[in-house]
Amino acid sequence: MNRIVLIVLGVVLVLGAISLSSALFIVREIDQVIVLQFGRPQRVIQDPGLHIKVPFIQNVQVYERRVLGSDPPGEEVILADQKRVVVDTYTRWRIHDPVLFYQAVNSEVQAQQRLSDIIISALRRVLGNYTLTQLLSEQRTEVMAQIREQVDDEAKALGIAVTDVRIRRADLPTQTSQAIYDRIRSERDREAREARAQGRELAQQIRARADRERTVIVAEAENRAQAIRGQGDADAIRIYADAFGQDPSFFSFYRSMEAYRNSLGDSGTTMVLSPDSDFFRYFGDISGGAGASAPAPAR
Repeated sequence: MNRIVLIVLGVVLVLGAISLSSALFIVREIDQVIVLQFGRPQRVIQDPGLHIKVPFIQNVQVYERRVLGSDPPGEEVILADQKRVVVDTYTRWRIHDPVLFYQAVNSEVQAQQRLSDIIISALRRVLGNYTLTQLLSEQRTEVMAQIREQVDDEAKALGIAVTDVRIRRADLPTQTSQAIYDRIRSERDREAREARAQGRELAQQIRARADRERTVIVAEAENRAQAIRGQGDADAIRIYADAFGQDPSFFSFYRSMEAYRNSLGDSGTTMVLSPDSDFFRYFGDISGGAGASAPAPAR
């Protein structure tokens, strides 16, 4: 009898321990808990600590109280100026109404998917009213505020409060970027060709101007040289005339000596002249040693 009582008492204690362990649960500071009874929300617990529920009948659903993030993939959007851009955003949100959140999406994974759809729709609606220039200007803050407001309004139906929506990047699509790159490269090549053509034309103009200036300078130099030579010849003639007038005999003798040197020098010139030629009048007196001497130059 005592043995049966002990067995029953042990079973009761085990069942009591199991029931007590299933009835107690701990809520962390970063969590908020919904107590469910047959799948229906009974109460929400946000205070951290040890709490009790009805064992085997009630269960709990735990959600984050912290701010969560959503980083949907980049989405291609058409702007007001008909330009296409791939917009990459990030969103910060938190579970504002746990019961509504449980009924609408049940889990954070489903919430991320629904929130991503809401963000993409808001991006298309808002960015469709702005140009790329406006999107890259100071109006960017205004654009972000409108997107956040629209996303927050739609996310309230999911029990979500959106705290921030930001555009991380706004890039042109790959095809558009390549087309723009090709167009810019073509324009730069055209500008380079035009610059080279202008450079060649300018070089030709400079060379032509330099040739004209060289021709003018050479002509002026030749004119000046001719003038100087003419003046020198005139001065020489005048000097010779003056010298001839002062001492004709010496001048005749000097001119003859110049003629001898030029004619009988090392040039190898052969001349056939008569011995009694006037050209040799000074040689006759020197070689023969007779006759009258050459008149002495007047002093």
